[in-house]
Amino acid sequence: MMMNAKLLDPISGRSRLIFFLSFILGSLQIYAFQPSTKAFNEYKGEVVNERTGRPISSAYLSLNNSNISTITNADGVFSLKVPEDMTEATVTISVLGFQSKTLPLDYFKPEDTRIELSETMEELTEVSLYQATNPRLLVQEMLDRKDENYLSDQSIMTSFYRETIKKGWSNVSLSEAVVKIHKTSYNDSKKDLVSLYKARKSTDYDKLDTLALKLRGGPFNTLYLDMMKYTEYVLRPRMMDSYDFSFDEPAKINDRFTYVVNFRERDESDPWYYGKLFIDAETSTLVKADYNLNVDNRNAAQEMFVKKKPNGAKVYPTELNYQVDYAQNNGKWHFAYGKAQMDYVVNWKKKIFNSKYKINSEMVVTDWQPYSEEEFKTNQELIRPNIVMVDDVSGFYDAQFWGNNNIIEPEKSIQNAIDKIKRKMD
Repeated sequence: MMMNAKLLDPISGRSRLIFFLSFILGSLQIYAFQPSTKAFNEYKGEVVNERTGRPISSAYLSLNNSNISTITNADGVFSLKVPEDMTEATVTISVLGFQSKTLPLDYFKPEDTRIELSETMEELTEVSLYQATNPRLLVQEMLDRKDENYLSDQSIMTSFYRETIKKGWSNVSLSEAVVKIHKTSYNDSKKDLVSLYKARKSTDYDKLDTLALKLRGGPFNTLYLDMMKYTEYVLRPRMMDSYDFSFDEPAKINDRFTYVVNFRERDESDPWYYGKLFIDAETSTLVKADYNLNVDNRNAAQEMFVKKKPNGAKVYPTELNYQVDYAQNNGKWHFAYGKAQMDYVVNWKKKIFNSKYKINSEMVVTDWQPYSEEEFKTNQELIRPNIVMVDDVSGFYDAQFWGNNNIIEPEKSIQNAIDKIKRKMD
């Protein structure tokens, strides 16, 4: 038996993720890729709040005058891999709510690099900086200037994707991949293509009892969060009148002043979107979005998300949160980071306690190059938008698995789960 639920349904225009529950079949497959031989230096450390010492998650580290970047994990930890011949480079660290910092590469160490960022304390409400007075017209201008502000040429983006599924506090499924994205221009209606470069996965079936929850869509779940490329899913231009917009306190991102616009769907009969848009004050470019899908109406949410389910079970989402960040390259903006966090509950008849699942998927662009058909297709395997990573990829552990590719450093809980599964296989 299985249960399906959709996110990003192109027919209805609703943004939905697909997952299913099924009886466990099969066992773990093991496959190892050959490590890369390209010479690089790896730098590790953490980004913290200068005042409190607390870790800063989702801080963006970008190697200047290059297309190389990475991002900190939930513990503020990062890993940055740089070619050996780039010794005189500088790295810019930026995140919402903190002042950006640029450091020379020789500041970084192989281990225990500590970077402190100061909170943004500036007053950002001067009339001279912020001229917009109508939030709805600002959002409309943001959409109208898409062709001007975002990549108009095709590109190849190397990205790192991670997907985790937890039952309660335990990691039960881990999937990671380095992927190549054929990113079409933002004024092209063609969808992006994705190929797997390297991948690994595992599921700890002992923690799943008789059911296994699997996420369908893999990297596409985060790629389709690119609101400016896929406007049909959330801020559809023809549906502007279905939202209410209002200004929030302005902010500063990457040392650029931004408007913050709250948006909220008016029709709340079905699950409805609400969140914040961070719009560059100078160019009317969307540089970041944090938003949610309200699923308080359980019956409507179950009807929308659940297609099939085991007999005797009620399955419904309780929280759906999304984030998308953009980066600038040669005056043009492009998708840089996407994250989806989803909570689901499974209630069984005649059982006192329910099962709670937390699904996290995130993807960061770690390198960007002009499009080359030959380079994209060489040794690449295109994947479908309905891929199930834990079923459709092979391999799990190799100490040199990721070669010189930048990844998101694993969180402690994820690393513990990886180590435990590795010991079982050994």
